[in-house]
Amino acid sequence: MGKRPRTGPWPRGWTAAFTLVEVMVTMTILGFLLLMIFGTFRLGLSAWEKGESTKEEYQRARIVSQLIFQQTKSAIAYKVKTQKAEGDFLAFEGRARSLKFVSTVSLKARKPSGLVYAFYEFREGGRGGGQLILYEGRVLNKNFLDEPPGEEAAIALLEGLGDVRFEYYQEEDTNKNKTEGWVEEWSAKEENALPTAVRVTVFPLKGAGWTEEAPLKILASLPANRYEDIRSQGVSRGPVSASTGPPTRGRVGP
Repeated sequence: MGKRPRTGPWPRGWTAAFTLVEVMVTMTILGFLLLMIFGTFRLGLSAWEKGESTKEEYQRARIVSQLIFQQTKSAIAYKVKTQKAEGDFLAFEGRARSLKFVSTVSLKARKPSGLVYAFYEFREGGRGGGQLILYEGRVLNKNFLDEPPGEEAAIALLEGLGDVRFEYYQEEDTNKNKTEGWVEEWSAKEENALPTAVRVTVFPLKGAGWTEEAPLKILASLPANRYEDIRSQGVSRGPVSASTGPPTRGRVGP
């Protein structure tokens, strides 16, 4: 049999193969392709993780908002006994960035444990944003409004905040020359009553982990806002149901 004729430009005795330059070019192209595929995969994974984080953040904010609403609307006109000349007064102190009151609902205890003292406060932070802090304790002494709460009892409800505003609804009173509307402060010592409603507005801090920049609003009416309403039902220190008094109207959301 005759020899197979030689094909190709290579000299006699050479075999067809890739040169070193061709191998390097091929590996470089393959590396770019793998890099592009890996980058696309990382982008998709990051988007998925961000979506899951946003979902968890939204769910947490909604749950915390509902808890704040439940505890605030269950506030009662609890009268503090004092030996001072100013006499007894209602345990409620509302300011623009803090709120103190007595409620029948506890956010810490899993089971009903009687009346609790709640203290909400906005604490400013750095680049990571501020926090909405809750101090809560049992109503066991007469001076709980004046005693500063311990840091060990602090609970960070929401973080990454730009600001938190508390407002109090004031009914019209022609005798006291007061108009109907929202006010930034409420002193139960002077008013001898609780406000008709409390509104909490939470402002997320841009770039602090919040995807939604719209403020979160919590509106809770206070059915038992007067001490006389409680006494007329034969209860002076016990829990007051949130269903007593005028119909409650609450709203949680943006």
